[in-house]
Amino acid sequence: MALAQPESGGPSRAEGYGGGLLPQQIAPLRGTLATTACMETLQVGYLHAVAAAAGCSLSQPFPDNGIDWHVSHGAPGHLVDDEVTIKVQLKCTYQIPPHPSGPTFAFTLDNAHLVKLARTPVSVHKILVVMVVPRSQDDWLRAGHDRLDLRHCCYWTNLAGHAVTGRHRTTVRIPTTRIFDDRALCEIMTRVGAGGRP
Repeated sequence: MALAQPESGGPSRAEGYGGGLLPQQIAPLRGTLATTACMETLQVGYLHAVAAAAGCSLSQPFPDNGIDWHVSHGAPGHLVDDEVTIKVQLKCTYQIPPHPSGPTFAFTLDNAHLVKLARTPVSVHKILVVMVVPRSQDDWLRAGHDRLDLRHCCYWTNLAGHAVTGRHRTTVRIPTTRIFDDRALCEIMTRVGAGGRP
């Protein structure tokens, strides 16, 4: 029985992503789901990957009351409990370029969302995670034999105590140094587990 060999692709974008990734083929026929809905799904995939690598469990509140996910981290070193939890609000945008220049970038929230994220004191801390994606879905991810590249990046911040300044929406600053990955999540959970803030 003969097995079909994979066709070699034309010009590849693999160089831009590093070695080991498969060449880019002709653009696939994508579904008609709204881009914003696809962005929401992509950011959830990012969160799941980070939580898995950090050894955390995820739960989704039902019904949703303005917070997307609860992330829990169990470790014997925690002082306040054997398992600590934070609440995560996800947002996604393609209006910010990759590798934002400067120490922060601007992101605008509805005031109702900000009030929920800024409340203090709280029994369960909250963080905002903002994912910056390419405008085109063709550039969102690439698979290779040794990895899956998901673009571009998520950044996190704790908005506890942040003031509402706009009439309906308020612009907040997201630190570019706070990349949301498994190490950052473990560090957040370590601080919360010691009785501190994220």
